[in-house]
Order: sequence, then structure tokens, then C-alpha cells
Amino acid sequence: MVLPVYTPALHRNNNMPRNELISRYFAQGYTNKEISQALITVHKISISISQIKRILRSLELKRRKVNLQLPGIICPIYKIIQNSGQCLGYRAIWKRLTTEFGFVIPWKSVMEPLGMIDPDGVARRSKGRLIRRRYTTPGPNFVWHIDGYDRLKPFGFPIHGAIDGFSRRIMWLEVGPSNNNPKIIARYILDTVEQLGGCPQRCRCDLGTENTVIEEIQVLFRALSYNEIVRNCFL
Repeated sequence: MVLPVYTPALHRNNNMPRNELISRYFAQGYTNKEISQALITVHKISISISQIKRILRSLELKRRKVNLQLPGIICPIYKIIQNSGQCLGYRAIWKRLTTEFGFVIPWKSVMEPLGMIDPDGVARRSKGRLIRRRYTTPGPNFVWHIDGYDRLKPFGFPIHGAIDGFSRRIMWLEVGPSNNNPKIIARYILDTVEQLGGCPQRCRCDLGTENTVIEEIQVLFRALSYNEIVRNCFL
């Protein structure tokens, strides 16, 4: 079956200076080696690891330095839990603070302010009682949700599928020999991308080993298609 014409997802074209790119990659958790590789592969900027270290020192960016005290953390945490992060625990909020706000803080420093700001949420999470959230996404093909279904697996029907978060369109729904083989799952997304003529801006799935190959594929697609930082294209 031939699928309809691909609708491009929203994207950014980052024509940033070199130091700004290094700063952004650093804020998203890239190592110095990964920053060097990303600059060469995505931005065609050749730079050594030692030079990256010098630039980071000049920008006063240090990985182990605690650069914020409690009052400076409370406001960003409040913004996160008032939007899409109301069900997140302190580790997930710490990750958002480091990637979205550029904070360099230990994850334990998030526990105290989170308990002060959202004591009811902390209590619900400790009891395993979460509240429903409102789901929003900017447009078609912004994010595909990918997962397998194992209920019929004992009867010989391992199911795997993906759905577009905006339109709820089923991108693929397959019954194959396995839904745990990374090569088989990779074939599903490659066939879909070939039919559509494009890839999503983000893919969201669980941390299963069957998703390791499609993570590499998604990062490669985004790196080759757009001049942008691609760390958050696979969630």
C-alpha cells in the first residue's frame, strides 16, 4: 500500500557560531569526544578535543561545578511541573534542568526543592498514583510513538507498531517473527521512511534493547537531513 505524501515536521535550522554550538552540545550532555564528532559530521567543523576543552574553559563551562544554589533552582522546577513535567520524578526533572536550562548541578540537589514545590506530586509518585496529563504536539510527524505488544506473543503473534502523536495515524502495525529483534524493528521504520519520503523529528519509545538500532537510524537521519543538534531526536 502506498502511503500519502509526507508532511514535513517542524524543524530548526541552526546557523550558530562555533562556540555557541559547543555550548549547546555541552548543555545537552555531550562528552568532549561526542562534541568533536558532531561538529565534524553535522556542521563540517573540524576541531580537536583539546581545543574544545580550551573553549569550554574560556566559556567557564565545567561539568562538575555546582553553579546554582537552592533559590535559583526553584523557579525552573516550578515551570517544568506546571507544564509537561507534572508527573516527572526528581531524576527526570534534573535531566530537564541540565538539557533545557543548562544547569550544572548534582541530581540530589533537586530532591529538596521538588518536595517543597510539589509535595502532593511526590506523595503520589511514591504510592504509584499518577494523574492524567494533557498531551500536545506541534504537528504531523513531530513525534512517532513506537512500541511492541506481547499479549499474543505466546500464541505466535508478536506485534509491533508506531503511531503519529499528532494525527494518531498508524505508521506501521506488523506481525512478524519477533518484536524484540533490533534488525526487524529497524526494517519497519526504514520501510515507512522510504514510503513517506521523510522521517519524524522525534521518536519516543521505551528503553528496550530492540530499539537500539532505530535510535542510531533516527539520529543519523536527523543529522544528515538538518543542520541541527540531534541529541533529543530520540526519547
